[in-house]
Amino acid sequence: MGNGESPGLPGTPPKRRALLIGCGIAGPVLALFLQRIGVEAVIHEASETPRDDVGAFLNLAPNGLAVLETLGIREEVEKYGSPTTSTAFLNHRGKQLGENPAQTLLLKRGLLNKALREAALSRGITIEFGKFFESVTETADGVTVHFRDGSTAEGDFMVGCDGIHSRTRYSVLPDAPKPAYTGVIGTAGYTRSRHGAPEDGTMRMSFCLEGFFGHQTTPGGEIYWFENYHLGREPQRGEIESVGHEEWRQRLLAKHSKDHYPVPQLIEDTPSGIIGYPIYDMPSIPTWHKGRVCLVGDAAHATSPHVGQGASMAMEDGIVLAKCVRDIPDVRQAFAAFQGARKDRVEKVIKEGRKTGNQKAAANGFQRAVRDLVLPFFLKLGVKATEPVYSYRVDWEEPVTAPGGGARPRRPGAPTGGGWGGGRTAAPPPLRCGPVRSQDPLWVEICTRLPAGSET
Repeated sequence: MGNGESPGLPGTPPKRRALLIGCGIAGPVLALFLQRIGVEAVIHEASETPRDDVGAFLNLAPNGLAVLETLGIREEVEKYGSPTTSTAFLNHRGKQLGENPAQTLLLKRGLLNKALREAALSRGITIEFGKFFESVTETADGVTVHFRDGSTAEGDFMVGCDGIHSRTRYSVLPDAPKPAYTGVIGTAGYTRSRHGAPEDGTMRMSFCLEGFFGHQTTPGGEIYWFENYHLGREPQRGEIESVGHEEWRQRLLAKHSKDHYPVPQLIEDTPSGIIGYPIYDMPSIPTWHKGRVCLVGDAAHATSPHVGQGASMAMEDGIVLAKCVRDIPDVRQAFAAFQGARKDRVEKVIKEGRKTGNQKAAANGFQRAVRDLVLPFFLKLGVKATEPVYSYRVDWEEPVTAPGGGARPRRPGAPTGGGWGGGRTAAPPPLRCGPVRSQDPLWVEICTRLPAGSET
């Protein structure tokens, strides 16, 4: 076929080529899994150079770390982060309401992208920068991708890994729903301050009078903090992102001046770099694929950051899609199997993310008093209800079946692989980058929908 495939040995099928759009989280993870099954994956990234300093930070959950474990790159990622060994919840006066011993990995989003990119490059994955996706056309036996610089690329299939505002989605599925504003604005910053909490691995999250504030002091003394507040109207494009550091600092100080120590002090001591962003999620779309093109990660099913699962969902997508491509010869059926294995799970996470963001602040003193009273009780009840989120595991060796339930033969030479359900539950492994207080998979599910982790 005329798509630049590498010739195989006599009697063996030619190597397939996948064109991946976007080099964030989903792209490198999927490329590495595709490489494992003998598919040549090339990542095309719109930015001219890596942007490792962009974005704020996130907590990578055990189910995401388990995917990295399967890939063999977990330690390469963990070296860029710090363990969060528990989350303490406080009211606006600083009284601790409860504690969640869930374990996550705290790291800057840009450094996560860097770690995944470096892992891909070191294993021979090709990454091309300055390739702004414009369109894709399907040929008799493959796809041709067109870029803004006038160049093209050919392959057997294409995967859009280009985030919540995916150009791939707009191009291939123009009638798909657009991302929805959640009614919440996020802000974040980094600082060093004598007012910082101890370097004890605890993320402290506070229900403040006019917002929600979280902070953790990492080994070495750098403090990561985020803040969420409600804004009913959807901001104009670029309105929030264009606000400068000093204006953010003054706005947030005004919102949090009456909250407990050290919330206003940490904001005051942040010398530069406060960022803001409107928070969106992606409502359900009927299909994630068309022909030889498929969407993964936020391009298909973006969740808000309130439940700390966006990155982990993208990683799970990578392993499940690779299994489907490995075990189902027809790529269109493989894409259908992938969607069937993933859609229910991710849409439940999206729904919970929206609920959490909508109820981070109690409207009045009575609601705050009720929340403070019942929170410890509901923290304990949340464990069983949320176990499937953190304990979900994808078994790389379990065979996939095609849509309709009939087993499909694997491509010649393909290793054994993935399950139709796409995953199972298991006890999550402990973080290796620091002390662990508990190995229980916990999620916070209370009447006010407290978050167990956050992405910012």
